[in-house]
Formats: sequence, C-alpha cells, structure tokens
Amino acid sequence: MEKHIIFFRGINVGGKNLLPMKELVPLLEEAAFEEVASYIQSGNVVLNSPSNPADVIHKLVLDNFGFSPELFILNETEFCTAMANNPYQTFEGKFVHFYFCHNTIELNQEKVNKYQAESEGYYIKGKVFYLHAPHGIGRSKLVANIEACLEQSASGRNLNTTNKVSAMLEKM
Repeated sequence: MEKHIIFFRGINVGGKNLLPMKELVPLLEEAAFEEVASYIQSGNVVLNSPSNPADVIHKLVLDNFGFSPELFILNETEFCTAMANNPYQTFEGKFVHFYFCHNTIELNQEKVNKYQAESEGYYIKGKVFYLHAPHGIGRSKLVANIEACLEQSASGRNLNTTNKVSAMLEKM
C-alpha cells in the first residue's frame, strides 16, 4: 500500500460539481482504499492504495455524483518533496500558495510579467508553482490568470492546507 494525496479541482464552488466529503469518504472506503481522510470541502483527501487511485475515483464520483472531477494525485514522496522545496515556509500560511500541475512547468514569462504584482514572489520546482502573495490572492491578477501563465491546469492550496494534509499523512 502506498499513501496518496488527492487534490480535487473545481469542486463545491458556486453550487457546481457538489462533492460532499462526508459522502465521499465512505464510498472510497467501500472501494477498498484504506485510512481514508479528508480535509475541508475544497477536496483534499489522503488514502492508502496499492496503485494510483485515479481511475477508481473518477468512476466512483461519476457514478455517485454525476461528474468527473480533475484530480491532482501525488504519492507521499512527491508531496513531501513539494513541501520541502517551499522557499516561503517562514511566511504566514494564508499568504503562501502551492499550485500543483500535471506536467513540469514551463512558464509563460510574458504573461507572468503582465500580471505579477510587485509584492508577489514565486518559485517553480518541477510540477509545483509556489507563490508568496503578502496582500492575499483575492485581487491578485497573477492568480486570476495562473493557468494561462502556467499553460496548463493547476490546483491551488495554501500553506495552511498543505500543512494540515502533511499532518494527516503523518497520522496514517
């Protein structure tokens, strides 16, 4: 069995793609995943599985909730490496964001230059875009255009959330 972290993208937002974690967890357990746990409704799940759980989760959500969400799945090593590579660990968690991608990031620098605020800093390592936004992300033009800058879809989590997921992994 291997520990996996699943970040669901675009669920429970604006009344669309509703996926209650309280309903999902027992379904994942029935599907033979072990030590299933979730954190908040934005779709953060940890579980043990003998193989990549993507296909099973896609089918399970489609059959039970009527849609197929985009999933960002990391094994424990990938997640722990992403956490260790964070250059903004000393900053307040709500101002540090991880954008997880499916592929290695080749940034569209022209777009980043267009949207990045002076106060914002970023760092890229592999498939993770790290952002320090000391004034928050609510009005950030970079965040509003992040996928155009990354030239791929991404699932963002702040440092508070990734720290909570890390603590969940340790309990498994």
